[in-house]
This record gives sequence, structure tokens and C-alpha cells, in this order.
Amino acid sequence: MDSATSDRAALQATADNGLKIVVVGGFGVGKTTMVRSVSEIRPLNTEETMTRAGEAVDHLDGVQSKTSTTVAFDFGRITLDERSVLYLFGAPGQERFWFLWDRLFSGTLGAVVLVDTRRLADSWYAIDRLEHHGTPFIVACNDFGGPLHTEQQIREALDISPDVPLVECDARDRSSSKYVLITLVEHLHQLSAARAGSAAGDAGDSPDGDPALAALTSEPTP
Repeated sequence: MDSATSDRAALQATADNGLKIVVVGGFGVGKTTMVRSVSEIRPLNTEETMTRAGEAVDHLDGVQSKTSTTVAFDFGRITLDERSVLYLFGAPGQERFWFLWDRLFSGTLGAVVLVDTRRLADSWYAIDRLEHHGTPFIVACNDFGGPLHTEQQIREALDISPDVPLVECDARDRSSSKYVLITLVEHLHQLSAARAGSAAGDAGDSPDGDPALAALTSEPTP
């Protein structure tokens, strides 16, 4: 289990506002990879080597080459400003670890549902649980080089409404994963503005008024 962090990315003592986002999806869709690609610290992960003992309970269709798996959760961090920090949690994908999801959803602002378009059915449970909890989410299609589907085909297969953002991404690429998070934060900001009855063009609706959005859209520190 890897829990070391980078000294140069130490959390500032003034940070007192934690914002939580969860990355969910089916087995082997790239959740651990996404958290790793955007985290400013060396992520904590609970990946273990897959063994023959798990063959009877884990469905490996489409991911036969996978050799390790998350058995609890992944954790990463992005500092937004001196006081605000974004915490990223990657949920385990196997059905036998789904009991952890409800606890991971507690206190979550929103979620990214990461999907492999070759195995869309594997993401149904994640969407069902998020809708059950009333947690806002977006859908990100990770590029595994599978057959191309239209946006409408994916929406119909996942039974998601037109107001749920749907984007494509490469979870291995930092800028692509950042774009996914930016899309989620924009979606959350729009939902918040709508609930508050904010008028279009109000100062509170501008990206500069949202620390999460402003920080994510800025250039990463080398």
C-alpha cells in the first residue's frame, strides 16, 4: 500500500476548507489512473496484486490483462488556494467492494462517473447509487480505443438525462483529467446558481468567483 507524499506539496497550515470529489465507475475503467494523473501529491492507493483466488468473484471480461486492483480507495489532493483544498477519492470497482461506496459518498460535492465504452453496463451501478444519494455527477468516457459511439447512444445506454455533462478523456493525461474536473466544477457551480435563483451575468456566476474552477483552469505549477 502506497501512502508516501511529496515534501514540496505539503499542505499549508492555513488550509481549512476541504472540498470532496469522488471518482466512481466499473472495474478497470481507470479511476486509480485518473487520481494519479491530477494529484499534486503522491497519491495514497490501496492497489493489491490480483490472484487466482479472486478469479471466481471478479469479472475480468474486457480487462484480462489487469494485474492489480484497488481494495479500498484511492486518495489524491489539489490545493486551490491558501484556504481551500480539493480532495479526490477513487472508489473500488469490483462488486464485492461496493459496500464502501455509501461511506465514500458522504460529504461529497459531486462525482465523476468514469466509463469504458466497451463495457457501458459496468457503470450502471455507479449511476444508480449517485442518483439514490442525490449526488450531482458528470460522465467521462475514458479512451480505451474501443468502438466509437455517438453521444446519444451513450446517453441512451446509460439512461442519463440531457442535463448531465458527458465528456471524453484520457485518464493517463493530466490536462485531460483536469478538464474532466473543470467540467464537474462548472456543472456544480451551475446547479448551485440555479438553486439560488442567480441571474445571468451576476458576479457570483463568473468563473473567477469560484476558487475551485479558477484554480483548476490555471496552469499547473511545475
